[in-house]
Amino acid sequence: MNKKTILIFLAISSFASAQTFTKSDTLKGSNTEFRNFWDVKKYEVFVAPKSEDKSITGTNKISFEISKDVENPTFQIDLQQPMDYKILSSNIKFKSDKRDGDFIFLETNQKFKKGEKFSLTIQFFGKPIITKNAPWDGGWVFTTDKNKNPWISVADEGIGASVWLPLKDIWSDEPDDGLILKIKTPKDLVGVGNGRLISAKTDGDSKVYTWRVVNPIGDYSIIPNMGKYVNFKDTFNGEKGKLDLDYWVLDYNLDKAKKQFQQVKPMLKAFEYWFGPYPFYEDSYKLVESPYLGMEHQSSVAYGNHYENGYLGRDLSGTGVGLNWDFIIIHESGHEWFANNITAKDQADMWIHESFTCYSETLFTQNFMGKEAAEKYVIGLRKNIQNDKPIIGKFGVRNEGSGDMYYKGANMLHTIRQVINDDEKFRQILRGLNKDFYHQTVTGKQVEEYINQKSGIDFTSVFKQYLETTKIPILGYFQKGKDLQIIWKNTVENFKLPIRINNGGKLILINPSDKIQYITLDNETPVSFDKNYYVSYEEITPETN
Repeated sequence: MNKKTILIFLAISSFASAQTFTKSDTLKGSNTEFRNFWDVKKYEVFVAPKSEDKSITGTNKISFEISKDVENPTFQIDLQQPMDYKILSSNIKFKSDKRDGDFIFLETNQKFKKGEKFSLTIQFFGKPIITKNAPWDGGWVFTTDKNKNPWISVADEGIGASVWLPLKDIWSDEPDDGLILKIKTPKDLVGVGNGRLISAKTDGDSKVYTWRVVNPIGDYSIIPNMGKYVNFKDTFNGEKGKLDLDYWVLDYNLDKAKKQFQQVKPMLKAFEYWFGPYPFYEDSYKLVESPYLGMEHQSSVAYGNHYENGYLGRDLSGTGVGLNWDFIIIHESGHEWFANNITAKDQADMWIHESFTCYSETLFTQNFMGKEAAEKYVIGLRKNIQNDKPIIGKFGVRNEGSGDMYYKGANMLHTIRQVINDDEKFRQILRGLNKDFYHQTVTGKQVEEYINQKSGIDFTSVFKQYLETTKIPILGYFQKGKDLQIIWKNTVENFKLPIRINNGGKLILINPSDKIQYITLDNETPVSFDKNYYVSYEEITPETN
């Protein structure tokens, strides 16, 4: 490794240490000098999982374009130990390739010009990390179905696709031209991947299934599945025409799947209404039965909810509403819009994925059961909020914020919806996000500014309150007759959240601040508050005007 590279390492290490993160965290989570000059265009992956010894072998051809003029750069390829590698070919002559932990550094001795295109083919082999609690801890799953047939998959959103695959493992750089995924299986099993099945060819005692994705795809969505799968199909007449629906389930669950997956079309109808067209018509919509609960793999949603409603038979809201639909079908499919279409550049902004998708459950419920049931559901979710740490994590070190990005994030959006007080405008904002940021990676600030602009309301302090602190706003109030005193407590500086209160059947819009305000009501009826705002209400000691 040359002197320049070592100095960069030391600088990164010093910075990361000050933030209580390691050099490795920074290399994983930042767009460093080893990444910021090349843009991935396509991955062409071949993988052969072996159930006998829980190993995998394969290759990845990485096609990329130089994004700025650069001289003698070092390329970083991510591949987590204990996986091993070998450089097979490239139209770049690398000076050296060296490994440092979970990273491969390819040094060059040449000038590169913006717009030049290259490729690199890497072989990978070994026994990857085996997950103990998929999909939460990440890694490969080698198990068997109830008939003792091998059943194999992987889940790697948190840990990263580099747990098995050598690639540029950063959310901000998706392969613009998509993916080819070839899965080699024993001839009596089936390999299922993302996108559309292009071919299934016999190779001796094996078969090779080739899948193609033509749209950009996030790294953690690239998932090979292998099992005793059977397939059935359907179509949905959506906003962009006919959408192919593709279902792959274990052979003995076919009848259950045909019944349970009838929920897909109502889900797609609701989400296209609220969010706009399904973002990947070219690659189809797919559910794949998985040996873990579920995950939002693009055009290949993992399903493991045992063909029952709720979340493994439970209602996360505690209201009973969530038992009327299959949580995994609804939630994980919602991610096709928020996570796969609109993708956060950095894990710290993962609320873009989870807050909107958690709220998609409420929007689906409104279409399916009515607005009253939807409001009951989202309010019920509040019992799961921990307020343990901020929702936004630390940037540049592959760090997620609080799990409150789900339930608290959804209730933040529900609160914003109350302030906008125009469901059609709110719907157009959601559709606009998916249209204007179509197939893009974005920052949380971009999303915040978009909502501010399109709503005509400055929600900056609202986002700061709910995403960056653990404090829940408290509306302090005191009423005596027609005299009402109000004040915001437990808020960020200059917190602005107008809310409506009810005074004897009359709705009154108030704009509290961190100073006592005095309001004269039309009547002496005690005011009541709308539970749809995620705020607390507290009677205060009156002040003399």
